[in-house]
Amino acid sequence: MAPKAAQSPSAKPVHPIHTLWKAYNDGTSDRLKFIDSFLFFLMLSGVVQFAYCVLVSNFPYNAFLAGFSSTVGQFVLTASLRSQVNPDNKNEFKEVSPERAFADFALGSIVLHFFVYNFLG
Repeated sequence: MAPKAAQSPSAKPVHPIHTLWKAYNDGTSDRLKFIDSFLFFLMLSGVVQFAYCVLVSNFPYNAFLAGFSSTVGQFVLTASLRSQVNPDNKNEFKEVSPERAFADFALGSIVLHFFVYNFLG
């Protein structure tokens, strides 16, 4: 059996989640953090809608499908916006400016919610 590496008494083990959180806070712009918080809200909203449908009732089913598909669709559009405005992805989206990415996001959101509203009947 291999001998254990000796740790100095002053070296504390660093929790990986703490390291990840610190790197996220230090290396992510406020614009991307705002988009990430909206993505988290959409994910939480979808989980709550699905849990309500499973645990309580799915009546009216059209409303559940419209709400859940709206949440999933908005999540996809927002994730696309995040990838387009991220400065690390500038080489992949050379011809797309942040303003154009936001305009695409806004137009896609309007079209998505138009279909969701029409699905409700």
